Amino acid sequence: MLTKNRLNKIKNVVKSRQQGVVVLEDIYDPHNAAAVLRTADAFGYQKVYFIFQNQKKFNPRKIGKVTSASANKWLDFEIFDSTEKCFKKLKKQGYIITSTILDKKAKIIFKARFTSPKIALVFGNEHSGLSDEAIKLSDNHIYIPMQGFVQSLNLSVTAAICMYEMFRQRQKSPKKFLLSVMEQKKLIKAWTQK
Repeated sequence: MLTKNRLNKIKNVVKSRQQGVVVLEDIYDPHNAAAVLRTADAFGYQKVYFIFQNQKKFNPRKIGKVTSASANKWLDFEIFDSTEKCFKKLKKQGYIITSTILDKKAKIIFKARFTSPKIALVFGNEHSGLSDEAIKLSDNHIYIPMQGFVQSLNLSVTAAICMYEMFRQRQKSPKKFLLSVMEQKKLIKAWTQK
């Protein structure tokens, strides 16, 4: 039974959901993906796209209840069998595709601007990073500067830093990045039926 307190909690969370998509390309470890989902929920991202072009497909709804803290229950997923199909849909929907890469020619994350409402943040495989295709088809490339001996961070840490930076910039911006009223109503209806 849906209590008044529960309904109010749902409405408050929906009001803070923001536009944007988190994209995970060829992630092989479901636990890493689950940690990314937990962060996506925490910072108000609603949509997560999975690309399984070279890795074994898994169901994001059924992964890591402990790792994700059941965040997967509250997020919307779409699964693609190719990077090209995913990016084609994102571009058709008007998204700016921003990919994380290990290249100092890319823009340092803290100098990148995340003030467009339709940004897709793309993260690659734990070992090999993003595919050449994803890098080529992206609109922007960002990287997190390292100060120590290691070259990169764990996938979930990288995703958390990027999502937080986008969230932080949006909090300071006068523009509105929240879901439309219609999208909010649709989400409230879906969540009250869970």
